[in-house]
Amino acid sequence: MSAAGWFIVLLALVGANLPFLNQRLVAAVPLKAIRKSAWIRIGELIVLYFAVGAVGFLLEARAGNRFVQGWQFYAITFALFVVFAFPGFTFQYLVKRR
Repeated sequence: MSAAGWFIVLLALVGANLPFLNQRLVAAVPLKAIRKSAWIRIGELIVLYFAVGAVGFLLEARAGNRFVQGWQFYAITFALFVVFAFPGFTFQYLVKRR
């Protein structure tokens, strides 16, 4: 696997956990006096999936061998992105804090 492939995997791991590790919108815009709901986190997860996919698409096109993908590829990569989000989800919702 090339360095670009590992970069995308690490970027996906960070991007999938980002909505769960902070109270800011896409880790940049502070939300005023409200706690992020699960729906906002799911929306952020979807937006970050497409952002990581766009970076992967650009790296693949830059390498010169862009392949056409079917819906199966996107379904599997989204499922993998959700699995990558498990540590952040666990930290946010399942770890009991005192």
